[in-house]
Amino acid sequence: MMRSGLFARGIGAMALSLAGVVGVALYATTAAADTLDDVRKAGVIRIAVPQDYAPFGSMGSDMTLQGYDVEVAKRTAAAMHVRLEIVPVTMANKIPYLVSNKVDLALNLGKNPERAKVIDFTEPYAPYYTAVFGPKATAMSDLGALAGQKIGVVSSSQEDLYVTQHAPASAQVVRYQDNSAAVAAFLSGQVAFLATGNIVGAKLLADNPQRGFAQKVLLMNSPVCAAVRKGDGAMRDAVNQVLSAERASGALNTLSLQWLKQPLDAKP
Repeated sequence: MMRSGLFARGIGAMALSLAGVVGVALYATTAAADTLDDVRKAGVIRIAVPQDYAPFGSMGSDMTLQGYDVEVAKRTAAAMHVRLEIVPVTMANKIPYLVSNKVDLALNLGKNPERAKVIDFTEPYAPYYTAVFGPKATAMSDLGALAGQKIGVVSSSQEDLYVTQHAPASAQVVRYQDNSAAVAAFLSGQVAFLATGNIVGAKLLADNPQRGFAQKVLLMNSPVCAAVRKGDGAMRDAVNQVLSAERASGALNTLSLQWLKQPLDAKP
């Protein structure tokens, strides 16, 4: 019964959140001018970069944002011949910032039908998949093994949506505000399993070899895309041109090897 209530509240909260974003998006789409034209006139592009999701974006020891997405943002602005303004965001406020015109472009989003209702996606620019991580000794062939277990997710993430929809009714999905909190909860034993991206999972395993953790179940392949406001075709096409050129030159692959420790997929 607890799981059913949590499930209902979780779905309800996500539905209300999506409804609010849809409303803002509809207003923004009708009220906003061409973003690309605005960027060129202002001479600056505001790009949302995650601040809590290493190695894509996190605060370094000098308290400046660093990571793969920071470098992609720099190359995008340089290719467009405009100044870059990085706007640090979390998973929860990334899409609201975009649709309410607080940023011109948002990095690090996986494509799914729910998000496609309110934003448009560029071509992928980084490899990514999501999976469940947990004790190596625990047998798990599918999400059915989560029956009666606690699993941590980042609230409103793709993992949250997928696990909420597919986990057994007796599983307890525990939502955290950001990736750092979800990982900390997993490491401290507050949850038995963690659903997250392959990059985060790989670092988790590498940093804690003595803990006996392992990747248990693959959830979905979800290459990383950038996003623009719904119907903002000119901006999407301009960003795609930049990404295509950076991919063709080998620059994106170099960045992927440096930050993500894996090669870029051959095709977007």
